[in-house]
Amino acid sequence: MSRKAKIDPSGASLLTTRRGDLLRHIERFPQARVLVVGDLILDHYVWGTVTRISPEAPVPVVHVESESLKLGGAANVYHNIVALGGRGEICGVVGPDEGGRLLLKELGGRQGRGGVVVDHDRPTTRKTRVVAHQQQIVRYDLEQRTEIKPLFQRRLLRYVESRMREISCLVVSDYAKGVVTPWLMSELTRLAALRRIPIVVDPKVEHFSSYKGVTVLTPNHLEAGQAVGIHADSDASVAEAGAVIRQRLGCQAVLITRGEKGMSLFEANGRSLHIPTTARQVYDVTGAGDTVVGTLALALATGAAISDGALLANQAAGIVVGMVGTATVSAGQLSEAVSHA
Repeated sequence: MSRKAKIDPSGASLLTTRRGDLLRHIERFPQARVLVVGDLILDHYVWGTVTRISPEAPVPVVHVESESLKLGGAANVYHNIVALGGRGEICGVVGPDEGGRLLLKELGGRQGRGGVVVDHDRPTTRKTRVVAHQQQIVRYDLEQRTEIKPLFQRRLLRYVESRMREISCLVVSDYAKGVVTPWLMSELTRLAALRRIPIVVDPKVEHFSSYKGVTVLTPNHLEAGQAVGIHADSDASVAEAGAVIRQRLGCQAVLITRGEKGMSLFEANGRSLHIPTTARQVYDVTGAGDTVVGTLALALATGAAISDGALLANQAAGIVVGMVGTATVSAGQLSEAVSHA
C-alpha cells in the first residue's frame, strides 16, 4: 500500500443523500437481536469537588459528594444496544464478588444475560474513576488479565452456539481482560461464517492476529497505527493503516475512529470514506467506542450497508461524547441527530 493513499472525504454529503434510509434503519432497531461477547466491566464513579491540595503529597483532596455505577466494556456495548431499542444478549465472565453482584444488578431484569458465567478464581473487572468539576482526577483498576480457563471458554462458546439461530449480528468486545482468547475468537468467527451472520470486533492491538475473517474491525487511530507499525496521525497514514489491516486480516471493512477528526472507513471493494465528527462539544470520550460498536452492529443487523452503519455510529458517538461518564444514546436522540445533521 502506497503512502499516497487517500481517503474519500464525502462522508458528510453522503449522510444527506442517505438520510431517509438511515432513519428507516433506526426504526427497524427493535427487530434486531445482537449478541455481545467479551470483557464485562463495572464502571465505578466517585464524584466530588476539589478545594485544596493535600499537605501529605502534591495531590488534590477530593471531597466526595456521590458515587455511581455503570456498565462498562462489553456490558456497555450491550447497554447501548438496548438503549437504542435493539434486543441485546450478553456473554462474558464475572467473579464471585461484590463487583460481580453489582454488575449483575446493573444488568437488572434485562433479558439476554444468560451467557454470563461466574469464575470463582478471578475478580470482576472494575474501573474506578474519581471525577471533580467534570475532570477525571485519577483512575484505579481491579482486574486479572490472564486468559479464562478452557472450561469457561467452552461454556461461552456453547452459549453462543445455542443462540445463533436467533441473532442477526455478533459483537466481540475485546478489552484484553482474558475473555477473548485466540481459540474462542477463531470459533466465534467460524460460527458467524457458517450462519452468514456479520461479526463486529472492537479490538485490542495484541490480539489483532486473532481477528482474521471478521466482518468489521473498529480500532481507534492509535491502535490502527500500532498494528502496522506507523504513526496514524494524518489522512495518508490512516489510509495506509486501514488498507493494510483489512488486507492482512481479510475483513470486509475496517472502521478507524479518529476522535475529533471523525471516522475513516475502508472496505473490501477498495472504497474509502471519511466521516467528519458531529460532536459540538467533547466532555468525555469514556465508552464512546462502545457506542460506535453497538450502533454499527444494530445497523448491520437490520441489513444496512457498512457505510450506512458507520454514518449512524458517527452520529451516535457525536452525542455520547457530549455527556460526562459512561453514557448511552436513545433511538429518539439518534433519529433527531440524523434528521438535523
